Amino acid sequence: EVQLQASGGGLVQAGGSLRLSCTVTGLTFGTNTVAWFRQVPGKEREGVSCFSNRDGSTFYQDSVKGRFFTSSDNAKNTVYLQMNSLKSEDTAVYYCAADNVVCPSPGPPYIVDFLYDYWGQGTLVTVSS
Repeated sequence: EVQLQASGGGLVQAGGSLRLSCTVTGLTFGTNTVAWFRQVPGKEREGVSCFSNRDGSTFYQDSVKGRFFTSSDNAKNTVYLQMNSLKSEDTAVYYCAADNVVCPSPGPPYIVDFLYDYWGQGTLVTVSS
């Protein structure tokens, strides 16, 4: 059984940092891409970043580029999303997803939710201004 466990959300002041974790079990970690999505109630889910464990490629949407960074610990089957210089507009429920897909996808929006079959539960990030 494939399971993704996301954690690390919380309440932080604008300008602060948080690190989200996504631990993957039941998949061959080294051949999969792990992506982070976020969703605000009433809005579409947005792909934030992706990280390919196959070739180490990463991609960030413009809205988070230079502030968010992903890394991977293969020994722990875990991908991290380090979020720095957080803004109020980063407030959302964050989800991790995994599948054997390329990172990024060939065209916009570059991180496509329907390509991922495996999803973790959301973790809420609230940035207070």
